[in-house]
Amino acid sequence: MGRAHPIVGIIGNIISFGLFLSPVPTFWRIWKNKSVEEFQPYPYIATVLNCLMWIFYGLPLVVKDNILVTTINGIGLVIELIYLAIYCWYAKDKKKRVIVFSAFLGEVIFTAAVVAASPLAVWKKVITTKSVEYMPFWLSVASFVNGCCWSIYALIQFDLYIIISNGLGAVFGAMQLILYAYYYFYGKRHAGAKEDGKLSEVQLA
Repeated sequence: MGRAHPIVGIIGNIISFGLFLSPVPTFWRIWKNKSVEEFQPYPYIATVLNCLMWIFYGLPLVVKDNILVTTINGIGLVIELIYLAIYCWYAKDKKKRVIVFSAFLGEVIFTAAVVAASPLAVWKKVITTKSVEYMPFWLSVASFVNGCCWSIYALIQFDLYIIISNGLGAVFGAMQLILYAYYYFYGKRHAGAKEDGKLSEVQLA
């Protein structure tokens, strides 16, 4: 048990680092196209607050022997702030910049609500458009794996706070992957049906 706790913590750090880097393809696309298109900033805003809370929680004054929680979230905070800086830079619509700054203010007042609702904005976009184009796949995978790993970490040396938040993260991550899979294959079927329709029209002509 004594060795398992730090080992799983290190594995959790590696997975969390992967989670923080998973939006890189999204921001590479934003940088390349010089536009944020229809991508939403909410997951990154929520992650900034999440990192700040875990940095505080991992401090020795709050909980002993949780340095792994503090270090990885400190790194994550820097990465997420870079993402938001890029987002604001390429957000041509001033309203999107206002959204970012307003959300920061909202985080201070409605911490739990912002964190819980962050994936819902993306889900709404996917369900409305019936397309997964603007749901980053690797972010969803990393969120699920990260939640599972830190839940195991918390179970080995029971920590209620870590297990609740990361257990919810694993559940939300799983739901995102299910949603992604459904609309990914829905999109393929829909595109295939359109192609068949076009071929039929050509043959009739």
